[in-house]
Amino acid sequence: MKKTGLVLEGGGMRGIYTAGVLDVFMEHGLHFDGVIGVSAGAIHGCSFLSNQKGRSIRYYKKYCSDWRFMSMKSWLLTGDVVGEKFCYHDIPETLDPYDHEAFEKCETPFYAVCTDVETGRAEYFHLEHMDEQIDSLRASASLPYFSRMVEIGGRKYLDGGCSDSIPVEAFMRMGFERNVVVLTQAAGYRKKPQSPALAKLVYRKYPKFAETLINRHVMYNATLEKIEELEKEGKIFVIRPESPPEIGRLENDPEKIERVYNMGRKNAEECIENLKKWLSEK
Repeated sequence: MKKTGLVLEGGGMRGIYTAGVLDVFMEHGLHFDGVIGVSAGAIHGCSFLSNQKGRSIRYYKKYCSDWRFMSMKSWLLTGDVVGEKFCYHDIPETLDPYDHEAFEKCETPFYAVCTDVETGRAEYFHLEHMDEQIDSLRASASLPYFSRMVEIGGRKYLDGGCSDSIPVEAFMRMGFERNVVVLTQAAGYRKKPQSPALAKLVYRKYPKFAETLINRHVMYNATLEKIEELEKEGKIFVIRPESPPEIGRLENDPEKIERVYNMGRKNAEECIENLKKWLSEK
């Protein structure tokens, strides 16, 4: 029997769309042989694996206007636009506790994608203990230009989306032949080039990473074309926003956040029976 994976794209605040999709999956008791997430996809994926339905939208709405959660103030004061202490310690440890016991009892392997800034290549960290490996999750979501590098095992990492935004082909190479892919951009979207000069200036000490940033749009758009091809062949099942999510990069309006979350719920509910049928055919 072919192994089925769940692939979760990142996208910053757009990732709350994925949280809506995953909550519907939990309500219907869907399980996968493996889950891989990038950046915000990894953030919401870990609550899916601990079976904490509603956790993501709950703390996003509650803390989105708190500067310690995500803000330019946080970036200016700490070097991280997403507050390290608040988001990766205060919230999961105290304010909205993460269920580590449920995660460790879950037999589904979970991977977070990070980018090695020295090589410019993607690395796929297998997370088995969320508390001990929280830096791997943080690295996956550490945006270039707006985050400090995260050191793991003596190497430096940033956002996995820089090198492998939608790791469907990587997951297929890892043995997950059939995949459900949750995207955070609407059909027809294509990424535009970034400034080569900025990348070369900011990351002049890491030329391979700068090159990865410069070519990110090329790799991303090629992945989207591959996804469309695999979708037509029936090898993957794709869930994507019905229209471009209207949400800011540093959104602090709970109503806008909930609207994008509800779009994810709606799109998942609309296709859930077809998805169940597709999964049963593996």
